Amino acid sequence: MPSPMAFHLKPTRLFACRLFRFPPLRAPPSQIPLLPSPNRALGLRLRLLHSGATARGGSGMGSSVAVKDKIDLTEKEEKIFRRLLDVVDRFNLETQLRVAGGWVRDKLLGKDCYDIDIALDNMLGREFCEKVNEFLQSTGEEQQGIGVIQCNPDQSKHLETARMRIYDTWVDFVNLRSETYAENSRIPTMKFGTAREDAFRRDLTINSLFYNINTNSVEDLTGRGVQDLRNGYVVTPLPPKATFLDDPLRVLRAIRFGARFEFSLDEDLKKAAMDSEVKAAIAEKISRERIGHEIDLMMSDKQPVTAITNIVDLQLFFVVFTLPANVNPAVNEEIDSVAVSYLGAAWNLLQSIGCSILSDDQRRLYLYEALFFPFRNIVYMDKKSKKIPVTNFIIRESLKLKASDADMVMSLHFASERFLSLIPLLNPNNDSEFIESELDGDFLDVPMASKRRILAGLLLRQIKDYWRVSLLASTLLYNRVDSSDDASSIQFELDTAKEIFLRVQSAISQLDLDQVWDAKPLLDGKAIMNFLQLKTGGPLVKEWQNRVLKWQLAHPQGTADECLDWMKQSQTKRAKLASCT
Repeated sequence: MPSPMAFHLKPTRLFACRLFRFPPLRAPPSQIPLLPSPNRALGLRLRLLHSGATARGGSGMGSSVAVKDKIDLTEKEEKIFRRLLDVVDRFNLETQLRVAGGWVRDKLLGKDCYDIDIALDNMLGREFCEKVNEFLQSTGEEQQGIGVIQCNPDQSKHLETARMRIYDTWVDFVNLRSETYAENSRIPTMKFGTAREDAFRRDLTINSLFYNINTNSVEDLTGRGVQDLRNGYVVTPLPPKATFLDDPLRVLRAIRFGARFEFSLDEDLKKAAMDSEVKAAIAEKISRERIGHEIDLMMSDKQPVTAITNIVDLQLFFVVFTLPANVNPAVNEEIDSVAVSYLGAAWNLLQSIGCSILSDDQRRLYLYEALFFPFRNIVYMDKKSKKIPVTNFIIRESLKLKASDADMVMSLHFASERFLSLIPLLNPNNDSEFIESELDGDFLDVPMASKRRILAGLLLRQIKDYWRVSLLASTLLYNRVDSSDDASSIQFELDTAKEIFLRVQSAISQLDLDQVWDAKPLLDGKAIMNFLQLKTGGPLVKEWQNRVLKWQLAHPQGTADECLDWMKQSQTKRAKLASCT
């Protein structure tokens, strides 16, 4: 039996909600099926039945969310909005200025938000920004640069967006929209719309709220945005399939917001997300950069495990994290659930130790390391017939994240495996096993503390200040309750993993190895070449550089002269051994 703190992750996180009935709404006028095994399909049905959520528009019991009755503006927001109203008054624009979406939602929830999007009812965002600059010129103030992001219907970017700085804050401007569809076309024809039309075209009801700057009031034009916010409920204003086909990225946004706020996902929304047509649209219509950005936001947010679990439960894992052809070995059909199990264990371990031990970027890459750990031994052949880790493909190609992210995650996988061998060695009470292959003859007879320092120091110099990240992951592997990657039974001993992490971290500190990667070598390549009487570098110089590094790790107080003396003794010893063979 595992200890009481053993972590057994089930592939879902469940929330209850209270729903209200609303009249039905009508939508305007390389498929990638993900076929689970019968057991997985049954598991999905059972999890949904126990979620406490009911069908779209149904009623159910659930906890309420605290929502403010009015929006309180900061001093900066008041200045920005006053400036925008001054522009409207100066040019008699008769324009209604509305802050849209996330800012309204977050302010009603009592959260700070610095992402201000202004919706305009009678002009383009670029045109209004030009009016702002005309106003600034008339008052003798410095005009601001205007950035314009063009629409791209093929990538579901239907509106031109303009942005400029107002009182040192970036503000986006876009026109309210309505749309019509030509026969046999999925790309809409855009035109100016009313605020109500625009609200119903939004991704979610909780993001469809407006704050009217002119009237200083919140506008809930779908009739349910505020109530869904209070109920903690993620639902689309229009039927979800039509909403997702309009912009398939909305599937991932719904998952992200549901996880961030710990809200329940609407049942019809879930069904639409699993629809084969919607999956195909995600794969074919949305750029991998936009998908990667959404996933990165999830992994950097407050509930990354909930978000990725929902992706797995909605059978979207391989739509989001696409794999190359001809992977070897073949991917297990339950690897997505295994991946989320590793992610959940890693997250809970970090929470138990304290997130402050890692920087934000270290935490993000730690979670990617855990998520892709089941893929660490899977490779594919590139165009040059070179074996490449699948993890590299997922991060670089599926998510289009930075190449440095892929390199670091693969380095973390390697370092975590190495730490598995070092964990027993770094136990102060264990003098038995160590990795002899890492120590040549010069260092086999040094004290155990020196051996520990050499082997741990070599690894830390490779992984640098990400060593805590790889150590965290290795403690999970070191104390797996079971040895298989069966998603239904995978368990981790979090109490023991935490104890090992703290013990090894303490040992590394006692060995004075933190920041060891910043230590300069006592003898550089030129000094070694002079000692060997060589004019150019080569394999021999590199070999001696590695040996000097080990000597320096074994003798942290040693000097360059002492190191040279050791090199002479070592060279003499080697010469004698060579003459005897």
